[in-house]
Amino acid sequence: MKKLITLSLALAFVFPLFAQDSTIAAKPKKKDWSKVNLSNRPNDHFMIQIGYNGWASRPDTIQTKGIPRSFNMYFMFDFPFKTSPRFSVGLGVGLGTDNFYLDKMTADIAGRTTSTLTFRRDSSYFKKYKIATTYLELPVELRFAADPENTNKSWKLAVGGKVGTMLSAMTKGKNLISSNGGTLAYTEKIKSKRYFNSTRLSVTGRISKGIFGVYGSYQVNNFIKDGVGGTNSALPDIRPFQIGISISGL
Repeated sequence: MKKLITLSLALAFVFPLFAQDSTIAAKPKKKDWSKVNLSNRPNDHFMIQIGYNGWASRPDTIQTKGIPRSFNMYFMFDFPFKTSPRFSVGLGVGLGTDNFYLDKMTADIAGRTTSTLTFRRDSSYFKKYKIATTYLELPVELRFAADPENTNKSWKLAVGGKVGTMLSAMTKGKNLISSNGGTLAYTEKIKSKRYFNSTRLSVTGRISKGIFGVYGSYQVNNFIKDGVGGTNSALPDIRPFQIGISISGL
């Protein structure tokens, strides 16, 4: 009887030790990210962005209509960190285009009637009227991929910025409506960078799963040059921003 009791106590003491050793043995090892295989990961790619283009701090006197749109396309290079390829730096070059629509107003971007930029409402107006700008841009991003070996399926985050130089700025009016309501099939295009800052500095961010995601950007410097807004002091403070869809493999 004593032997049976002693054996039972011994087994009760030993079994937990085996169970503990089994648990420790089954615990997965921490992955060494510096040894992951990135041979199938592209080092360069295209990034396309389609978004809503707004003007922060826009004066109430500037009336808008429709959906202002942006379209950006960049060719990017990706440089993973050797010790932790979940992180990488992205550098690229591309074009950014913005379209902003006015409602029964015109913008004198060429300074034909005054030495300052004016947004004017007349008795006659264009049915469709927009301000369009195009920039050559250099984006840079700090990126994180949850699965760096399969970025086309992984969750990804990126924050960064971009610097751009204005290639063109224009207004386009289509179908002139006279004061008596008549419509003239007429298109007017005026190109001028006179009143706009030629350099654009923006902060950016995006989050995606696979190749699809959402992005945002905000221009930190003034869209319009200082001192060209005349009596409308709010004009120089306009800061364009974008929110939209991003398509990218990295």
